[in-house]
Amino acid sequence: MKMPSSIEARFNAFSPRLNPRPFTLPALLLHGGALLALVVLTAQAWAQPGIFAWSVGLVYLAYDTALLVFVGVQTLPLRRFTPAEPDGSERPTLAVLIAAHNEAAVLEQTVRALLAQQDPPDIILIADDGSTDPTPRTMERAFAMAKPAYGELARSPDVPALRWLRLPHGGKARALNAALEAIDSDIVLTVDADTILAPDAIAAMRTAFHREPALVAATGLLRPICDRSAAGRLFEWFQTYEYVRNFISRFAWMRVDGLLLISGAFAGFRRRAVVTVGGFDPECLVEDYELIHRLHRWSTENGLGWKVRVLGEARAHTDAPGHVAPFLRQRRRWFGGFLQTQFWNRDMVGNPRFGRLGTMMLPVKAFDTVQPLFGLVAFALLIGFASQGRLPVVGPILVAMLAKVVIDLGFHLWSIMLYRRWSGGMLPEGWGRVLAASFIEPFSFQLLRHLGAAWGWIAFLTRSSTWTKARRGGILARAAS
Repeated sequence: MKMPSSIEARFNAFSPRLNPRPFTLPALLLHGGALLALVVLTAQAWAQPGIFAWSVGLVYLAYDTALLVFVGVQTLPLRRFTPAEPDGSERPTLAVLIAAHNEAAVLEQTVRALLAQQDPPDIILIADDGSTDPTPRTMERAFAMAKPAYGELARSPDVPALRWLRLPHGGKARALNAALEAIDSDIVLTVDADTILAPDAIAAMRTAFHREPALVAATGLLRPICDRSAAGRLFEWFQTYEYVRNFISRFAWMRVDGLLLISGAFAGFRRRAVVTVGGFDPECLVEDYELIHRLHRWSTENGLGWKVRVLGEARAHTDAPGHVAPFLRQRRRWFGGFLQTQFWNRDMVGNPRFGRLGTMMLPVKAFDTVQPLFGLVAFALLIGFASQGRLPVVGPILVAMLAKVVIDLGFHLWSIMLYRRWSGGMLPEGWGRVLAASFIEPFSFQLLRHLGAAWGWIAFLTRSSTWTKARRGGILARAAS
């Protein structure tokens, strides 16, 4: 299935993937310098005495600490955060787009949650991406909808807002582009089929877009839900605090107009802006992240002043991987897509034309391309030094790592305090969990993240691109309980 024609024409004319830009000198220096530093610091590890043999690790710790300081300073306003209230004035029309491939198990629950919103959407459109599971039976049983032919739109006689667009399997981005063509709402929300919104989430999104005409993309806060197995509970524990840090970081980058990362599982867009820049890229592993780059680029090139936000008032729960293999596959896709997008937009890196996005955020992302490799090499060197009995090296390394754990703990506590206020208490209570995660994570979950990122490098270099939805079961387990 091809991208719809009107969106395809805009995408073909504007996409940096199809119209590549050269590397700028700052981009070459930043990317090349980060990679060269990794090679040089690793090569000299066996020649240096003392802790400087572990320079790879010291750079890794220093870089991460600098980012924590930046985020800590930028998130100070969250101490006085108060949620915005709907003002009751005329509302923009809003449609929810659900790209679903073999999601029969969770589809009804997701739609019911949308219908139960305090401010329900005007349209709920399920873009059925060639499902081969019992999706048709679910739609008929739950919503009295007959299965449409490919490319046709069905409406529910019982739920006037509900639409079902059935498509040949072509991937999430193509399904979303087809859905964009089928509606004309002012605002569109992309919601994964395994994501359940809080009752006031849509009202918060609609209010934010209504109050800020320059707002073109926004993400809500997500809490991960895994299955109820022992592994699932462990992964949910770690990912919960990972999500906290990530969303706190997004707030910090939003404050300097450098926010690039939103969550396609629950994201809002001004439809006209998305169509203008060509919709979602079907060749990208992370179509939501790539789209934000094009929105920023178009805004800069046309002097529009478009904004991207993260909204603490808009909250949801989303299914997350609860076992090692699906977690690594997810992180492979995320990091591989990040590398794709960084490469396609290489002319923006270090470019003052794009403001602090170009001079702050994208240079940080340039180092982030190799940061997981720094972490893995640092850990491998520590194991190597210990196995060779180089105690004069291992001892100071452990002291440095312990100092970093203490710094991380302080930041973690700060983040939890702010996040509970910002999210309206969207976190489990108990500081013991926080303390345990801070000490255990660097030697377990963090290494898994880095392994997934290293696999992402392979996905990027081999140009493998697929959209697969693992059956994880967290949302189903939550419903059952």
